[in-house]
Amino acid sequence: MKILIVGAGAVGFHLAEHLSEEGHDIVLIDQDKERAANAQEQLDIMTIVGNGASLAVLEHAGVADIDLLAAVTNVDEVNLVACMSAGPYSIRTKVARVSNPDYFGDTSPQRGAQRGVDRMINPELECAWETFQLLQSEAASELAFFAGGRVQLLGLTVHEGAPVVGKTLAEIAASEKDRRYLTVAIKRGDQTIVPRGDNRFLAEDLVYIIGQSTQMPRVLELAGYRDFKLRRVMIAGGGRMSVYLAKILEDHDIECTIIEADRARCVELAEELKKTLILHGDATDMELLEMEGVEGLDGFVVFTGSDDTNMLSSLLAKDLGVRKVVALINKIDYIPLVRKVGIDAAVSPRISAVNTILKYVRRGIVVSVAALRGIDAEVIEFSVEPGSRIAGKTLAEIDFPKNSLVGAVIRGDEVVVPTGDCALAHGDRVAVLALPDAVKPVEKLFQ
Repeated sequence: MKILIVGAGAVGFHLAEHLSEEGHDIVLIDQDKERAANAQEQLDIMTIVGNGASLAVLEHAGVADIDLLAAVTNVDEVNLVACMSAGPYSIRTKVARVSNPDYFGDTSPQRGAQRGVDRMINPELECAWETFQLLQSEAASELAFFAGGRVQLLGLTVHEGAPVVGKTLAEIAASEKDRRYLTVAIKRGDQTIVPRGDNRFLAEDLVYIIGQSTQMPRVLELAGYRDFKLRRVMIAGGGRMSVYLAKILEDHDIECTIIEADRARCVELAEELKKTLILHGDATDMELLEMEGVEGLDGFVVFTGSDDTNMLSSLLAKDLGVRKVVALINKIDYIPLVRKVGIDAAVSPRISAVNTILKYVRRGIVVSVAALRGIDAEVIEFSVEPGSRIAGKTLAEIDFPKNSLVGAVIRGDEVVVPTGDCALAHGDRVAVLALPDAVKPVEKLFQ
């Protein structure tokens, strides 16, 4: 697929990196010569220095021949104009990154600006929603939903002494007769395992489970977790994502506190957030955290602009006894460190943006995509359409690639645990976990 990305910042670079590794033909535009040169040097892509909102620059980049335009600079207006400038060309999908609610909101008077934009994405808002979902479960290090929320992907660490420790997947399946979930991946050390029935669960395994959402409490019990209810949350950092998350918490009647180092920003936050307590202070100040009762919190979220500060503050909160800690991590290389140092979960606007855009890159009838952080894999939700070559075949008859696994089949209101004799039918939705080398072969099966 030919993909044109406007903006070589954090989101654009990570998107280009992810897609170029899969062999897509990428062109990246940025006005900053150094950023463009850095991307050219590190990635196997073509870069152009220029204004991505300019039709002349877009034409120089070959806009007439591309399949997907992703405008993801930090400036909303540039992204919107880039998509509109490309309007005369028959581009399959045009995606714009838009953060300003005046442009993004459904009731916005600026809705006319969306003409020529197929999808607007707000990585900060999506990251805030992802954080809220992670806060709902003490166990979840990663969480994604499929089939309108009826199917859930849950990443969690198996506790020492949990009921599943030492047992094989086949033994667990035999003892759980009414189960509607399946283990699709196990991360053990640096090894990612696409498991079979004879694989055993070990303490400290990072496991990924797909299943019916209503059965996830039983999964948590088997992995050694106790009941958890989110009542009180503290957010460190007063940026845009913190505001989004605070408003979500307020809407769900969850007590929220924001701690922010800039006094003037504290005043602004107090004016915007009527139900949230705003504190002026440093998120790495142990004495302040103790004084504000951090040890009694259910959730602690660190959304400052520094990954180092986010990790340090998260570790302080865990040491003080907070049950669930979520850290914002911008450097992708830092994400594997999160679990190793004891932080419960990490979120990244880059990955949130990539997850949204990947749906338009994937071939076949793709409903949704979740790119995982703990392991190098994706879970892709496909729809089985009339005329599909796999319709009517059982899973045993379909030649799925080695590093892939069907995690769930959604048939109407029913979630089916896939077995070899499960036949796919028109209208089914199929959630498939695929490692990078298996993504394209899996896509071809559903075309």
